[in-house]
Amino acid sequence: MAQVVWAQDRNYSLEQVVKLAREQSIAAKQAITQKKTNYWLYRSFVADYKPQLSLNGKIPGFTRSFIEVVQPDGSIAFQNVSYNNSLVGLSLSQNIAATGGTIFAQQELQRFDDFGKNKTSYNGIPFEVGFRQPLFRFNEMNWIQKIEPLKYKEGNQEFIAALEEVSLNASGYFFELLIAQVNLQIAAKNQRNNDTLYKIATEKLKLGKISQNDLLQLQMGLLTAQKDHASAQQAAAVASLQLKMYLGVRDEQEAELEVPMEIREFSVATDIALREAFANRSDAIAFSRRLLEAERDVQKARKENGLNASLQATFGLSNQGIRPLDVYRSPQDREFVELQFTLPILTWGRNKATTEIAKAKQEFARQSVEQDRLTFEQQIFTEVTLLQMLQKQSRLTKVADEIASNRYQIAQNRFILSDLSVTDLGIAMQEKDRAKRDYIIALRDYWQAYYSLRLLTLYDFEKNEKLN
Repeated sequence: MAQVVWAQDRNYSLEQVVKLAREQSIAAKQAITQKKTNYWLYRSFVADYKPQLSLNGKIPGFTRSFIEVVQPDGSIAFQNVSYNNSLVGLSLSQNIAATGGTIFAQQELQRFDDFGKNKTSYNGIPFEVGFRQPLFRFNEMNWIQKIEPLKYKEGNQEFIAALEEVSLNASGYFFELLIAQVNLQIAAKNQRNNDTLYKIATEKLKLGKISQNDLLQLQMGLLTAQKDHASAQQAAAVASLQLKMYLGVRDEQEAELEVPMEIREFSVATDIALREAFANRSDAIAFSRRLLEAERDVQKARKENGLNASLQATFGLSNQGIRPLDVYRSPQDREFVELQFTLPILTWGRNKATTEIAKAKQEFARQSVEQDRLTFEQQIFTEVTLLQMLQKQSRLTKVADEIASNRYQIAQNRFILSDLSVTDLGIAMQEKDRAKRDYIIALRDYWQAYYSLRLLTLYDFEKNEKLN
């Protein structure tokens, strides 16, 4: 596998990280593999209802042994035999889903070599047609035709959802690293600022402008900033490793993440979100599939516990001779008709119990689907409401971040001019750091809600189109 590395500029936006994850992460590759599996499963289902042509045979069929032979007087004699009994046949069959039966046509040629008598003979069926038809039985092929297309559609939508889940997870790892990098930047800046302020305070102490207690407080602030910087470095390294592992990146270099400066503001109508979710999500398709499977199981229990019969009939031509062509000269009619049946007479209530169990499971399936449907609707409603709220929250925290940053700059300048206490300066620094973190966390919550809504509906509300 080719080694994936960061680009040379190593500056990545949220969109770039999400794009990388959808293209090269293990989770994305697993989704693609699952989609291929789903496709070939469907192809296999379709092929089962196409004409099937097969060649079968037994070449050679050599036997050399002693076999028991019943004599006219009832005794048994063991006779040495040596022969070859070979067979080759060509058959064409077609399943009929509407009835659950099969029609077929076939040819067959058999050769028998008796080595003891040095004799060869042929037997064959130049042509034969027939059918096998279950009667009063459960038609599994008909139910497969109803359920398999739903499974295929469900699998396709699961693939789209899997990629959207990759986007959601990638955005989560992105913001974990971004928060760690922002904390590292804050810690580094605070360390530099505290170092500068401590040096200024040392000179002020000599001039008698601050007290020894204020100087010690600034020294403690510097030590705390140094410890915070070391912890932030470790947290950033761990978050970077987690992101690279998820993206499948094998690179010693670290990526610098860009803060998403703008959020995507758009309105989402709850009714549209619900409509698209039920039209696109595999969960909605699964609701129909689960109900169909429950109904199928009830029908199977009813049919299998009653009269079961099977009719098979064939009509063709057959012949034998000492040469292969003799089989095809003036062949004789060949007919076969067989009706098999089973009718339970005394089951001590087992058949009724089996049917009632299937009915109870069907009712449970209906209740489960209804509960899952309500839960699904509640998730959509909650996510739409949350997204609208987080859009406003992101705007407010951005303004608060700008105000706190400006306030700290003013406070720092006032302290240098001996117009502000150390305590007030520390409060301004804490507010600045908290506002910056709150802004990044608000961005994370918004983008998580954004990708969650896409995942739940498989719909792009910005472009007003289905995801594919």
